[in-house]
Amino acid sequence: MNLNTILGGISYTFTDLKEVMAKANEEKSGDRLAGIAAETVQERIAAKVVLSEILLSEIRNHTLIPIENDEVSRIIEGDVNERIFGELKNWSVAELREYILSNKVGDRELKRISKGLNSEMIAAVAKLMSNLDLVHAANKVEILTTCNITIGHKGTMSSRLQPNHPTDNVDGMIASLKDGLSYGIGDAVIGINPVNDSVESVKRLLHATKDFIQEWEIPTQNCVLAHVTTQMKAIEQGAPADMIFQSIAGTEIANRSFGITAELIGEARELALKQGTGSGPQVMYFETGQGSELSAEAHHGIDQLTLESRNYGFARHFDPYIVNTVVGFIGPEYLYNNKQVIRAGLEDHFMGKMHGIPMGVDICYTNHIKADQNDIEDLGVLLSAAGVNFIIATPMGDDVMLNYQSMSYHDVATLLQTFGKTPAPEYLKWLEKMGIYENGRLSARAGDPTIFTR
Repeated sequence: MNLNTILGGISYTFTDLKEVMAKANEEKSGDRLAGIAAETVQERIAAKVVLSEILLSEIRNHTLIPIENDEVSRIIEGDVNERIFGELKNWSVAELREYILSNKVGDRELKRISKGLNSEMIAAVAKLMSNLDLVHAANKVEILTTCNITIGHKGTMSSRLQPNHPTDNVDGMIASLKDGLSYGIGDAVIGINPVNDSVESVKRLLHATKDFIQEWEIPTQNCVLAHVTTQMKAIEQGAPADMIFQSIAGTEIANRSFGITAELIGEARELALKQGTGSGPQVMYFETGQGSELSAEAHHGIDQLTLESRNYGFARHFDPYIVNTVVGFIGPEYLYNNKQVIRAGLEDHFMGKMHGIPMGVDICYTNHIKADQNDIEDLGVLLSAAGVNFIIATPMGDDVMLNYQSMSYHDVATLLQTFGKTPAPEYLKWLEKMGIYENGRLSARAGDPTIFTR
């Protein structure tokens, strides 16, 4: 594996693949904090040149975290389709990029080769792509998944309705829920982040959302985003959960800091299939975000983009219904400003699609990041063009429980109309029956929560 190049008369030498991958990454404050980022633009370009010439077989043969030390590495390695990898192994990363972007290559071909790629290969090619490359490539891929309904069709964009409440008050949550539904939000999931992670609180919220869904015959899914073990106990005690949620990471140590293992996630999936209320076959919901491994001091000196890609390799092992990156939530230590947030959102979405998973994004920021509402609206436009499976929406774009800014219900509705997209087909039929949509567009009554008053 060649780790040297000369640019402008200056020789650049990198010690190993890990250093090349880190220094080829676009500027991220998290990589800078970890002390692994390129020192100059010239060094970053040199690392990209070196990375572009590395063969996919060389990436696989130089595992960044050895499989004997990390169960995420073992899962990623074990899921590679050997026959397809054999067809690709002598490609360089640059050749993989050219193939992905070729006009002759579409959804079927990309989903096929994805089975022969590991997460580090997908991360490597993302580092060589411009923002427009990431948009164009991701838009080629259609990922369909089914829980109670099917989402991901071309020409659609789904949404998670997030009616969080600072005290888990059911009446307050239902008020936000009605508001979101009146804008056509919620086909991916009605998902609540609870303040109280107790089993009783989770059961109460699951029953409240399921009762409302059944009363209004809404074709969607419910989920309460407590810790996986809490959700499992709630389901075992009879709570109606269509999916089980868990935040995940790209290393075994980081996952253990979340209180999870691959074995536990497998047990949760089996429980959801046997005792959950979702029809399936997909019944899992995972959430990620660049920087979580660094935050847990479990990054092994690997850059945050590559670790994020490993999240998706871990996630696809469990056949999820939805996965989303919370792209600007962790803070400026990891993504410093609007440019870094936008780049990370496009990287994450592309890498998720290239893993063959149903990728969504929480397009968001916290108030101490150098970003504002215009920036996340810009990212919303880019991701809509990229064919994102779903977006998260909160009342007025302000989550009063988690204290961060996201897309609002009407932001998502505006993106749908601007791009000529609709919610998922089954959900659209229900919206038209309720008078919220008319001829594939929001009706004059849309945005009126009194629709849900008997």
